[in-house]
Amino acid sequence: MAAGSETKNPLVVKEAKQVMSQWKYEIARELGITPPADGYWGNLTSRDCGAVGGHMVKKMIQMAESQMASKGTWK
Repeated sequence: MAAGSETKNPLVVKEAKQVMSQWKYEIARELGITPPADGYWGNLTSRDCGAVGGHMVKKMIQMAESQMASKGTWK
């Protein structure tokens, strides 16, 4: 993560930090973006970083909708 990003966007579940970081790298690879080996995303374009974040959000929404539909809370 970029320096200071944890303070601007803290995770609600602190234990999820490692999993979210791994997932970010998986999404980048799915999109054909070479994730930074050193963990510093600042050398990638804003477009690439935005695509990774956008796809993460899209997949989280799909997961939430699926959970709600299976519980019958989605109408």
